[in-house]
Amino acid sequence: MTNKLPPRRLSVAPMLDWTDRHYRYMARQITRHTWLYSEMINAGAIVFGDKDRFLLRNECENPVALQLGGSEPADLAKAAKAAEQYGYDEVNLNCGCPSPRVQKGAFGACLMHEVDLVADCLNAMQDAVQIDVTVKHRIGVDRQTEYQSVVDFVGTLAAKTACKTYIVHARNAWLDGLSPKENRDVPPLKYDYVYRLKQEFPDLEIIINGGINTNEQIAAHLEHVDGVMVGRECYHNPMIMRHWDSLFYGDTREPVTYEVLVAKLHAYSAEQISAGRGTILRHMVRHYLGLMHGLKGARTWRRMLSDAALLKPSDPKLIKDAWAEVAGANDFQTGI
Repeated sequence: MTNKLPPRRLSVAPMLDWTDRHYRYMARQITRHTWLYSEMINAGAIVFGDKDRFLLRNECENPVALQLGGSEPADLAKAAKAAEQYGYDEVNLNCGCPSPRVQKGAFGACLMHEVDLVADCLNAMQDAVQIDVTVKHRIGVDRQTEYQSVVDFVGTLAAKTACKTYIVHARNAWLDGLSPKENRDVPPLKYDYVYRLKQEFPDLEIIINGGINTNEQIAAHLEHVDGVMVGRECYHNPMIMRHWDSLFYGDTREPVTYEVLVAKLHAYSAEQISAGRGTILRHMVRHYLGLMHGLKGARTWRRMLSDAALLKPSDPKLIKDAWAEVAGANDFQTGI
């Protein structure tokens, strides 16, 4: 990792259909230092498809990582190289997704049964790029409940690859009998397994993920591991990230105000729509619905930004109009 990049103390999890470049732009306006992760992209889609479609990012996003799905070392290497060329700071291999679509392709959480293949994939990717190659995985698959499963997985990869960063979702992935949604809630969290990994592999960067949704929980985990990755809370309540720079990175600058943030999102939306790539207002504002969480008028904000009739003209002014309702309810200034 280069000196220019902040440590991975905090990161926003890769979330399918959620952490696209429009969400990441918004997140970066809230926190300067937190690592952002793309949604999982199939390596083959990058190798054989439209690279701009999958890899375009905003210049302000860094530090930003591309998460790849796949199990073909050659394709993963080519996709990793493309990610580096597009300006990503890290490429991450998904070894944790339990969805049936991923299982059909024999990657995601299935790869935890194929540790030697994972090593081949990581080595092929690392040989192709200068940026960091990392892995995100679960603590086990199906009914594997013993700690030995995850320590063997990490230990083998640490011995056979140059990979130093392991992002560990502290639940099992059940490939049979649970939906992807249930896999995020039903298997029990075992944070102690992740803490033990850090104790056993002190030279590795161990990042914990799963069920973390308050700053107090983040601080508690950082007593035991190198970093914390937060998922759904960052999407449904993005302003949880507003104080991360000061709390966890020692940044003394004032956090962004709602007024300034809304002004930036309005300008960004107008710019994206006018760029002519087929982007419409709905593509962006769907990510903004949780921004006013906890404020008076939050329901009005959500209603206006999800109203099909109001969205149809694709006019960014809708963001200003919705903000005026919130600002008025909270006695905020609206001068944008």
